Amino acid sequence: MSLIPLPLAHKQIGVAVINNQQGKVLIDRRKPSGEMGGLWEFPGGKLEPGETIEECIRREVKEELAMEIVVGDRLTTITHTYETFMVTLYVHDCQHLSGQPQTLECEEIRWVEPAQMNQYQFPQANTQIINLLQQRSVSQ
Repeated sequence: MSLIPLPLAHKQIGVAVINNQQGKVLIDRRKPSGEMGGLWEFPGGKLEPGETIEECIRREVKEELAMEIVVGDRLTTITHTYETFMVTLYVHDCQHLSGQPQTLECEEIRWVEPAQMNQYQFPQANTQIINLLQQRSVSQ
């Protein structure tokens, strides 16, 4: 008798690609402990019940980085399966409104040009976002 595998947990994540006036994008490094510890990521987090993606992104950026942003158009939606869970990333272009980014929930913060993002280690699901940003910055 074969066991039926349990469905993987599915996380819905709002992701902010925060651009500044110099064409750089904000990334932050996860704290060393926990899932994917020490990897770089785009700010964002889990969608709460009853929340829109835009509300989620605004809330997460305020909680994690003490910044106010404008959430713009959706860049892409990515669904990726890791070994222990599945994730759907709702990625939005965002503009920095106010507040200096602070490391409230992360180890480190950097403003980087899309062309430099390959120098940082990101979770696998972020590869498509990086490729998109690099293609976009080349065509501008």
